[in-house]
Amino acid sequence: MASRIPSRPRASGALRSLLRFIPWKLLLLLILFGAVVTPVFGYSFHLGDRIMPAISGFFYALGVPATPVPTPYPAFARALPQPGSVLYTVQEGDNCDEILTVQMHMMDASQIFSDAKPETVQALSRAIGKDCHKLQPGMVIRLSPHYPLMALGGIILKARPVTPPQVLPTPLIPVPTPENQGIDCSQGCTMQVRIAPGVEVNVDATTTVPVHDGSWIWAFATYPLAHVAGMSNYPYASPQASLNGATLHACQIQIDDTYDDHSSSCDEFQPNTIDDDGGAWLLGVVGPSSLDHWKLPLHLPQGTRVLLWLSLDAHGNLVFHKGNEVYRYDEQQQIYVRV
Repeated sequence: MASRIPSRPRASGALRSLLRFIPWKLLLLLILFGAVVTPVFGYSFHLGDRIMPAISGFFYALGVPATPVPTPYPAFARALPQPGSVLYTVQEGDNCDEILTVQMHMMDASQIFSDAKPETVQALSRAIGKDCHKLQPGMVIRLSPHYPLMALGGIILKARPVTPPQVLPTPLIPVPTPENQGIDCSQGCTMQVRIAPGVEVNVDATTTVPVHDGSWIWAFATYPLAHVAGMSNYPYASPQASLNGATLHACQIQIDDTYDDHSSSCDEFQPNTIDDDGGAWLLGVVGPSSLDHWKLPLHLPQGTRVLLWLSLDAHGNLVFHKGNEVYRYDEQQQIYVRV
């Protein structure tokens, strides 16, 4: 007898057999579930493509400093800081070192002007207008502030970092680039600053406050010193020198409304004797763009050029104390007189 090959059941028959074992309510539920879940899943997938970058951008924006509100510029002072001298009448027993130490807080006078280096004593004699080795009681000499600072206030026209910014890798999730985040000057910047109409200076400054072109800077800054052959640490400024185009080093910096507690201290720039002297001389002008900002109790007319002594506090900051010397510049005599 010929053997019979069993026939393969049809797929439709197998499906009907399977459906007999599934309750019709469960079957209906599965159909409804598929009809609802499939479009929801597709919509959620595409929605996630838009939501995730938005959420990432939101949290990224939380960490970005807020764009500073522009601060109205104060009016420029009527004049610029002026180097100058104070007149002193020699007393019995005076010598140059003692006079500079007592009258000008110059504790290192004997080291800066030393008989071991005659050229330094000659430079001092020219500065005071008399031969230091031939002083006599009654002589009038000119005493100048050593390593003076100036009260700086001006518009930052352009700032550029000393070191180029690091190139960051491209993030996997696209994030928005914050606008107006400022220039990072934490490693130092060179700033072009306008301090008066037609007068611009180059300011070397280190600050953790973001800097914007057009910001206003307040600071103390080193005043340019005169160059004397054979004396690299000559301490006096030239009264005839122009500030326009000069390079200054800034300390105790404020950018717009933000004072930087971590900016450079004034004793970091050489040469200076701030730590030994316990302070420094400051040149400034009474006015909103200069000394008025520091709220000094001067009570002098606007535009008055001033020379005053700042004391060094325990935190390394230069501050004005009641009783510190204050001089105003006499335009006719071209000297500073005690207030």
